Amino acid sequence: MNKLTITDVRVNPGDAAFLIDDGKTAIMYDSGFAFTGYGVADKIKNILGERKLDYIFLTHSHYDHALGSCYALKYWPDAKVVAGEYATKIFGKDTAKAVMRDLDRKFAEKCGVTEYEDLIDDLKVDIPVSDGDVIKAGDMEFVAINLPGHTKCSIGYYCPEEKLLLSCETVGVYNGSDDVVPSYLVGYDMTIESIEKAQKLDIKNILVPHFGLLDSKTTEFYLKKAKESAVETAQEITSMLKNGKSKEDIVQFFKDKFYYGYIKEIYPIDAMELNTGIMIDLLKREFDC
Repeated sequence: MNKLTITDVRVNPGDAAFLIDDGKTAIMYDSGFAFTGYGVADKIKNILGERKLDYIFLTHSHYDHALGSCYALKYWPDAKVVAGEYATKIFGKDTAKAVMRDLDRKFAEKCGVTEYEDLIDDLKVDIPVSDGDVIKAGDMEFVAINLPGHTKCSIGYYCPEEKLLLSCETVGVYNGSDDVVPSYLVGYDMTIESIEKAQKLDIKNILVPHFGLLDSKTTEFYLKKAKESAVETAQEITSMLKNGKSKEDIVQFFKDKFYYGYIKEIYPIDAMELNTGIMIDLLKREFDC
């Protein structure tokens, strides 16, 4: 295999979009928002020149990861979109696309963008994958790894030859320095199982959504810290619930614990508060407190 290059092609800090290229085959890993879709595609075009984009790997169905794919396909209509089978079903629902459209527009307005072409109805998947499926992309070979917890449809892509994991938010959001922010929105136990599943892989490097490629030392730290942070935060929140703390107090605790530095750059405060509330309700149900 030719040497891989991984390039950050995000336009907005909240985007999730990277280009993986071995010189022969080019893969977009997540695709960012709709309102930044053409901007991300332009960055890729400037890198590839006359070469084409071959694949788009999507980790899950959230708007900041998936919607930009529609715009990339305007430039490279033959690129094959890969996503989990569960995400494929979600993309086929008009109600789901309506929610994604609304969230994208609201965040676009916060970023000062009020008009952009709406291609969200074109959202599609060409290659639905399930756990263990192999995607052969030129000389590169990736194994689909189901990693539910952030969403039910979350998956990663593991390249055994490179010992590289293209991860997803279930494992956690890296703050760039000393911590990993837990992000379990649909299941705590399944998140821990997914993190342990990732830890068992022979990984040298991990590509983290919203951040980028980690070197081997940071990869080791990230995988270890991800589980520690997920478990510790669940214990802290459930203890507060049992002691009668209000949801507002717990959300503030979570913000004080994690909402600083790089996380503030990539994570809109309203999304942080909304998702934290979902996590609190989830833990209350799973721990019966």
